[in-house]
Amino acid sequence: MKSLAARDATMYWLSARTRNDLFLLYCFADTGCEAGELRAAVASRVVHIPDLLIRVLDTPANIAYPIWATCEFTNEQFVDHHLSDATWVNVTAAVGDLLGAGLNANDRPWRLHVFRNVREVPGFATGESALVVVIQLSHALADGRRAAAIVRALFSSSEFPASTSGVRSGRPVDRFLPRSLRDAVTSALAASVALPGIPIGMARTVVRGLAAARAQRRLAELTAAGELPPPAPDTEPTALNGTGAPPAAHIVRMLVCDKNRLRVPDHSITVVTLTAISLALETHLSERGAAVAELRAQVPMAIATAADGRNGYRDLSVDLAVAAPLPRTRADRIAADLAARRTRAAHPLQDAQDSVTAVLPAPLLHHDVMHAPIDVLPERVSGHTVVSSVDRGPADLRFGGGAARFTAGFPALGTVMHLTHGIHGLGDTVTVSIHADPAVIPDVDRYSALLDSAIDEITCALRESGATG
Repeated sequence: MKSLAARDATMYWLSARTRNDLFLLYCFADTGCEAGELRAAVASRVVHIPDLLIRVLDTPANIAYPIWATCEFTNEQFVDHHLSDATWVNVTAAVGDLLGAGLNANDRPWRLHVFRNVREVPGFATGESALVVVIQLSHALADGRRAAAIVRALFSSSEFPASTSGVRSGRPVDRFLPRSLRDAVTSALAASVALPGIPIGMARTVVRGLAAARAQRRLAELTAAGELPPPAPDTEPTALNGTGAPPAAHIVRMLVCDKNRLRVPDHSITVVTLTAISLALETHLSERGAAVAELRAQVPMAIATAADGRNGYRDLSVDLAVAAPLPRTRADRIAADLAARRTRAAHPLQDAQDSVTAVLPAPLLHHDVMHAPIDVLPERVSGHTVVSSVDRGPADLRFGGGAARFTAGFPALGTVMHLTHGIHGLGDTVTVSIHADPAVIPDVDRYSALLDSAIDEITCALRESGATG
């Protein structure tokens, strides 16, 4: 039996309160394969990917952390979507609908959605059709990096590292027992093992809590001495944060770009896109009569995971520098703040708080997760939007005989974040995605046009200033 790590269990328990599944979109050339052929190809590949052959099993009264149990691929995990008019616009609308539906990781923590023979897709020639695939995964199963690795194993000949499968080999509960009885026995065993360890876990929590307090004091000392950037300040919510209500609906838009469109001297594609988002948001709010003096983006930063963990990242609060009128100055300030936030987040002393959570007894963490006030808009927030950036590697993936053209992703919405962005690269393409709640962003197409225009404005200005600087 292999228990979920504390961070992964948190993601799992949160899924009962808010939609936090990962959705990865991949677009392939459509070679005309029927759904049955595609399903068979997935089934034959899944057996080589341990992460796609497990599910979550709860323990009685959450005495212990949930455990990973092995399972088999089922045909229900492959969903062939039939649209009466399979255009890119209609598929995009269907993808938005998918984002509002969560998985039950107790049954299966992933699902594959397929749209065949899609027309009018960005980057495809007239008359050329696309095969659009959306992989939905429980956040307990993977973070953005791990999800990309899983998909790469699914659509290539590469093997997913067995050491990260999350399930130890060992003597299983009798396979000939009915699943319900097998689950009951396994979860009861896990609880019986964990129950005597709760006092030890409490003691470890206290010890590590004291160490975390010392680490915080040391961080404060380093900050005061100028050896470490200060923590990011909280900020006031804006119209982008909504009122604390859950999303009314989910709408997505995708700007599929040649990577060269976003390349400029001296700055990364992430910084260039953050700068374009900054400009687009500023214009969007101004048009709504809601101009603000400060905007911040919550940017996930990948960190190393523990041996038993699947989610390894920290959220950085990055200043979008709306007070800087010139594109070069704005991009420079965003880059500097992003670098400062990364420096602070990567300091080893930041690991102390994570180590406390790692040993917190399951009943306490479960109580904290289920009672956290996530359905209330706080007076101060860490950001006004989320911007997640992941390079998903070379475009050497294939499905149904068709080559991959581009990929996209859609960070989840919540009661505080009603507008999120993705920056996802595959080969020579980068897709900048928008995931919005129409109750908060009433004209998503207008905002998409603003962002599209802002990308050209920022890259042009940065290239010119780079050439003359």
